[in-house]
Amino acid sequence: MNVLKRLTPYSGLKVLISGGASGIGEVIAAAYLEIGAKVHVCDVSERAVSAFRERYPEALATQADVSNSAEVKRVFDMQREWANGLDILINNAGIAGPTGGIDRISDTEWEQTIDINLNAQYRFAHHAVPLLVESEHAHIIHISSVAGRLGYAWRTPYAATKWAIVGLMKSLAAELGERDIRVNALLPGIVEGPRQDRVISDRAKQLGISESEMLQQTLNKISLRRMVPPEDVAAMALFLCSPAAHNVTGQAISIDGNVEYL
Repeated sequence: MNVLKRLTPYSGLKVLISGGASGIGEVIAAAYLEIGAKVHVCDVSERAVSAFRERYPEALATQADVSNSAEVKRVFDMQREWANGLDILINNAGIAGPTGGIDRISDTEWEQTIDINLNAQYRFAHHAVPLLVESEHAHIIHISSVAGRLGYAWRTPYAATKWAIVGLMKSLAAELGERDIRVNALLPGIVEGPRQDRVISDRAKQLGISESEMLQQTLNKISLRRMVPPEDVAAMALFLCSPAAHNVTGQAISIDGNVEYL
């Protein structure tokens, strides 16, 4: 196989994406559909799920709360029934969590962020492995963040979960390697879109400055002085599911224009 062909993702992949009906998850789902994969997304938002079904009728979209173990199990029951297997798990579901000093964050806010951003990744991996061991192209891709390699003042619950995801990935890569299951993490930087707009707005209020000033301060943190389009994250996910990435595992891969600090 020549090098160019090695960059082409495997055909006929069966893909499950948590938090996949909107945002980065949706862009990743669309990318896999573009290469002919069989794609199943789940999302907590019924509105997002309905809209996804209209846009991508060839995919399966399931409403599910990833913080609920029974609902996660139901997602995998549907995966077995619909696709009769799984090749790729994209562990993507997450929330931004609160913005504020550690003395201002409530127990409820902390625990909700941990449960959705971290515990849900365990739940999905737990149910995915019995299916992945039957796959020839088994792969778990955890979505972490640049906040999983840098400290992030005022966003401690979010950063704590994203660092933990990298630790989970590293451990699973070692644990599952002998079963030929690859495990990697993607660490998107400051990604264009409504979610980042909200983060900038919240941080501006916290610091008592305008949103335009906060935006410029944000861009100044990035070596390339630009945000990352979500399509760049999707492209890396596709690369990891190609023969060229056959021996890539246990890696925390940044897609961020080199964010220098947060």
